[in-house]
Amino acid sequence: MLAFKPLPALVSVTLGLALWFVVPVPDGVNPEAWHLLAIFVATIAAIIGKTMRIGALAIIAITVVALTGVTNPDSSKGAVSDALSGFSNPLIWLIGLAIMISRGLSKTGLGNRIGYAFIAAFGKRTLGIGYALSLAELTIAPITPSNTARGGGIMHPIMRSIADSFGSSPESGTSKKIGEYLALVNYHANPITSAMFITATAPNPLIVDLIAKATDSAISITWTQWALAALLPGLVAIALMPAVLYVLYPPELKRTPDATSFAREQLTAMGPLDRAEKIMIGVFGLLLILWAGIPAMLFGPEFKVNSTAVALLGLSILLVTNVLTWDDILGEKSAWDTIVWFAALVMMASFLGKLGLIGWFSGVIEEGISSFNMGWFGMALALTGVYFYAHYFFASTTAHITAMYAAFLAAGIALGIPTLYIALLLAGASSLMMSLTHYATGTAPIIFGSGYVELGTWWKAGLVMSLVNLTVWVGVGSLWWKVLGYW
Repeated sequence: MLAFKPLPALVSVTLGLALWFVVPVPDGVNPEAWHLLAIFVATIAAIIGKTMRIGALAIIAITVVALTGVTNPDSSKGAVSDALSGFSNPLIWLIGLAIMISRGLSKTGLGNRIGYAFIAAFGKRTLGIGYALSLAELTIAPITPSNTARGGGIMHPIMRSIADSFGSSPESGTSKKIGEYLALVNYHANPITSAMFITATAPNPLIVDLIAKATDSAISITWTQWALAALLPGLVAIALMPAVLYVLYPPELKRTPDATSFAREQLTAMGPLDRAEKIMIGVFGLLLILWAGIPAMLFGPEFKVNSTAVALLGLSILLVTNVLTWDDILGEKSAWDTIVWFAALVMMASFLGKLGLIGWFSGVIEEGISSFNMGWFGMALALTGVYFYAHYFFASTTAHITAMYAAFLAAGIALGIPTLYIALLLAGASSLMMSLTHYATGTAPIIFGSGYVELGTWWKAGLVMSLVNLTVWVGVGSLWWKVLGYW
C-alpha cells in the first residue's frame, strides 16, 4: 500500500485552492472563515481519498492552519496556539485512553472468553449464535472505543472460527451454509453498539463536543445520559437485527449443537480466569460505575468524577498491576493516531464555528428544509435522512461527522426542533449509518474482505438494516426520550 497517493492528493489540494482563490466569499462570511473552510474541505477530501494515513494528514492540516494564520491573522504565536488547541480537549484524551485500556481485552484474552461464553450459552441454533455474537459485542462495547478493533479484531476471528468449524468458507463455496449469515450479524451489530455508548466508537466524543459548542455548553451530554438515551432503542435494534438478517439471508444450517461444544472446548483450552483477566474485569466494572456517575447518585455531586479522569484511573491501575506495560501503551498506535487526528479535526470544527461559518451554512440548510412547510418532526426526519444517507459518499464516519454534524444540528435548532431531541437523533444516525456500505467504517473492509458476503448482498442488507435501525431510533427512541423528559 502506497504511503502517499498523488492523484487523491492533487484532487484535495485543487479543491482547497479553488475554494481559497477562485470561489468568491459568500455574503455574510468573513474571509478567514472561508479560508479555514478551504483547508478543512481539502483535509476531508484527502481523508476520503485515503491520500495518506489520517494522522499524517492531521499533522499537515495543523501545520497549514498555523502557517496561514487563518484563525489569528494578527499573531503568529496565537495561530500556532490555535492550531494545537485540539490537544487540550479532555474528550480527545478520553477516547485515546479508552483505546489503550481496551488493549487489555485482547492481551488478556478476556474479549475472546466473553465471546465464547455467549456462544456456549446460546449456540445450539444458528440464530442463537447470531444473538451470542451480538450480545458479546454489546458487552465489550463500553470500553472498546475502536469499533474496528471490537468488530474486526475481536469478534470477527471468533465468527470465522465458528464458521470454519462447520465447514463454511468462501474458498470452498459454502459461505451460505452459515458463514454469510454470521458475517452479516458480526458487522451489523457494530453500528448498533457504537451508537449506544460515548466510549463505543471514536467519533462519539466529538459529537458531544460539537453539541456543547452549538449550545454554548447549555447541553453537555454525559456518559450516563447518552447510555440511557440509547438503551431502549439500542436493545430493540439488537433484538431485531439477527432475526431480520435470518429471514432475509437464511443460513442453510439451522441447528448447530456442535457450536456450543466448540465454544466450551475453546474456554477449556483457555483455562480458568487468570490474575490479569480478573483485574481487567475489576477495572471494567470500576469504569462503568464511575462513568455512570453512581457515586455521585449515592453520595452527592461532590463525588462526581470527570470521565477523562476515570479513564486515567483505569489505565493507571492496569499499569500498576502490570496487566499493561508502558511498552504496550507505546505500541498502541491506534490510540496515539486517534489523539492526533481528533485534535486536528476538533480544532478546525471548533474554529469554523467561532468564525461564523457553521452558522452561515446551517442557515442555508434551514432555508431549504423550511421551504417544504413541514412540522418540526417532519423537518427532523428530513434532516436526519439527508445526513444519514450522505454517508454513501464517505469512507470515514469521523470525516462525515466533522463535515456535517454541527451544521445539521444548528439547522435543526434554528428550525425549532427540540435541541436535545435532534442532537440525540443525529448522534444515533452518526453510528447507524455505518451499516450502508462495505467501506462505511474500518470494520467493514475487514469483514467484507473475508469473502463470506457478496457485494450486492452487502449493500442490500445495509440498506434494509439502515431502514430498520432508523425506524427503531425514530420510533422507539422518540417515545423513550419523551418518557425521559429529553423533549
